Amino acid sequence: MASIQTKERLQAAEKWILANPNPPQKWPWTWLYKTGRSVYAVARDVISGQLTLHAMSLVYTTLLSIVPLLALSFSVLKAMGVHQRMEPLLYQFFEPMGPQGMEVAERILGFVDNMRVGVLGSVGLALLVYTVISLVQKIERSFNMIWRVPEMRSMAQRFSNYLSVIMVGPLLMVSAIGVTATIFSSNVVQRFMEIEPFGSLIVMVSRFTPFFLVVGAFTFVYVFIPNTRVKLRYAFIAGLIAGVSWQAAGMLFASFVANSTKYAAIYSGFAVGIILLIWTYLNWMILLLGASLAFYMQNPGSVAKRQNVQLAPELQERVGLALMWMVAKPFSLGQPAPQQEALEYELRVPGEVTRSISDKLIRAGLLSLAGRNGDQLVPGKALHLITVGSVLQAIRRDEDRVVDRLPSSAMPVQLRDLVGHGKDVSFAELLAGGEDSPDSATDASKVSGVSF
Repeated sequence: MASIQTKERLQAAEKWILANPNPPQKWPWTWLYKTGRSVYAVARDVISGQLTLHAMSLVYTTLLSIVPLLALSFSVLKAMGVHQRMEPLLYQFFEPMGPQGMEVAERILGFVDNMRVGVLGSVGLALLVYTVISLVQKIERSFNMIWRVPEMRSMAQRFSNYLSVIMVGPLLMVSAIGVTATIFSSNVVQRFMEIEPFGSLIVMVSRFTPFFLVVGAFTFVYVFIPNTRVKLRYAFIAGLIAGVSWQAAGMLFASFVANSTKYAAIYSGFAVGIILLIWTYLNWMILLLGASLAFYMQNPGSVAKRQNVQLAPELQERVGLALMWMVAKPFSLGQPAPQQEALEYELRVPGEVTRSISDKLIRAGLLSLAGRNGDQLVPGKALHLITVGSVLQAIRRDEDRVVDRLPSSAMPVQLRDLVGHGKDVSFAELLAGGEDSPDSATDASKVSGVSF
């Protein structure tokens, strides 16, 4: 009995989160409602296995690309003689692994120091760049999957954007560290440190500086990597949550490593590799979970029971009619054309649904893109020429014409004529009319001249 009541309560909570036609409008219920929807969607994505699959793929690619990536990133820093300032960040990443992590970090830095980009030759340098580009490309593919982006950057954009970030990003990080150190060592800050409570506050801020750098790095990745526009506030919230999760995961993983003497006894020399794989996998999972959270915060309409919503005919027709109405009404009143993203937010359905339907209406000439950025929707023709039937016909139309493959014997003429006319006739009546014979159906179609 208790299990049945618990199941009913969970179903009621799921219905309140997913199919609530009147969501809360007052704080804190609005915050609780949005948070519950986002957490539900992220948990659903984890259970479905898509995020874990991409995280495991990125672990494999990271092991192959970590040394070339650091070598290419450190090349600019080495030329300026400031590459030592990035080493503490690398040690901080491997710190949760304990002494073995410090050993791994030293070996990686040793490999990077021994690698000379200048003596690799043209072929070696091209392979080095390709290895690094493939890593970032796989990261972008994972982020595009989360953000439902169908297309990746072009090849020219990949080389220009990726290489600029890989080589300039560490330089900006070093500059931020240097500026922070200069500020804390200035005479003004030193004088303030002698006055309480400013001294304790400054010491606390200095201790949290590495954490702020990690949050900034997460935020930058969430904004830059997806091949779509990500709002800064959602990227920052996701970066902050991911930064806190990363710190908490580091402490928990450090305690796990400290108590994993049995694993070291069992796996012997392989224990370091296994611990490295687990820690790398946790880092990628945290990064992808933050990206998923940013997506659902920016696109609350994409929260549904399934990750890939089924495009039911009822959903397509109602969304298409609603979309046409929301575009035609402001146009008739002389108001500004609505943005497509704003319409998706107002309809509260997944963005890929509204985008596919609006694309169909655009290809049918019923809608057109407008505005400086091409993100506003206006009617494609005069409103008196756009009918409800034309909208439904455009939505129902099989643009790939797979329907043409259906043999004429599969559907009698009477049944074919009923499609789209709203008539409801039982199959018993159709069969009683003598259309149960494939030959008679074929003959009838020839006489009537109707073809698929």
